Amino acid sequence: MSSGDAALQSSSSKASKKPTYSRFTQQELPACKPILTPELIMAAFIFLGITFIPIGLSHLSASDHVVELIDRYDEDCIPVDNSNSEAAYNKRIGYIQDVKTDKTCTRTLIVPKKMKHPIFVYYQLDDFYQNHRRYVKSRNDEQYRNPAADHKTAHCEPESMNNDNQPIVPCGLIAWSLFNDTYSFSVNGNSLPINKKGIAWESDKTHKFGSKVYPKNFQSRSLIGGAKLNESIPLNQQEDLLVWMRTAALPNFRKLYGRIETDLEANEMIKVVINNNYNTYTFKGKKKLVISTTTWIGGKNDFLGKVYITVGGICLFIAVAFISVYLIRPRPLGDPAYLSWNLDPASN
Repeated sequence: MSSGDAALQSSSSKASKKPTYSRFTQQELPACKPILTPELIMAAFIFLGITFIPIGLSHLSASDHVVELIDRYDEDCIPVDNSNSEAAYNKRIGYIQDVKTDKTCTRTLIVPKKMKHPIFVYYQLDDFYQNHRRYVKSRNDEQYRNPAADHKTAHCEPESMNNDNQPIVPCGLIAWSLFNDTYSFSVNGNSLPINKKGIAWESDKTHKFGSKVYPKNFQSRSLIGGAKLNESIPLNQQEDLLVWMRTAALPNFRKLYGRIETDLEANEMIKVVINNNYNTYTFKGKKKLVISTTTWIGGKNDFLGKVYITVGGICLFIAVAFISVYLIRPRPLGDPAYLSWNLDPASN
């Protein structure tokens, strides 16, 4: 070999991008390479079935132990015709928008089973689209946190400034439409207190809403959207507002109103005095009062339990079907010893 050929070979070897040999770069490290045999597949489906079905049954059992009272009051608490005619619709709107009308309504609920405290009181709204894009964007989180940012009302239109061109705090349509129906309870003539402390998320009280931000110019325009706020109390202590500001993903939703801290016995009669102020009649929505206990899965909800049972049942059905086919018409399998990773590397 001439000196020129040697130099060319040396230059070629230096320019090579071939990595240094290792078991990692050559993918020779130990690995799990399971063979999906019929026995393994059938065992996996059986395992999933016998795991999911008991979980689903435990969820359904916990849900059945929840005691829940639901009372729709929006139709009964308005003294006008509830037909679907245009005239009746206009009367309902006129009634709910008249600030001089006494909108007090009394309802009576009977406790079906003993309810152990804490008992949670919710209001439920149906056909209210809090997830509407423009509604969700109508807020300014910096204004809610920082007292020096009260002038920052970007994205809050049309509830950003009052008639005197002063900033509204808290601004935006979400705060403006704050739910303003109120409930008071009594049992056997004795008042039943509702604890409204601790109903909002702790992170909202400590991070999202400021302790030095106070309402200002709120609900001061001619068109009132909902509840008013106490201007002497900072936003992070007005927990009804904090609960409302967490917008719901679906048009039918519940929000926590408060807690009853005493037990209620079976067949007790609860007298509820409702101030029916919130206007759901314009968009033909529904209002419900919900009183409920909870278990380890939360409130009453059969959906998750039914999903677990359904998936577990499907897994068992597939396992039985595979077993039947395997026993009736078995198929010969290849010898795993001939797989590439089972062969002796020296013989390749």
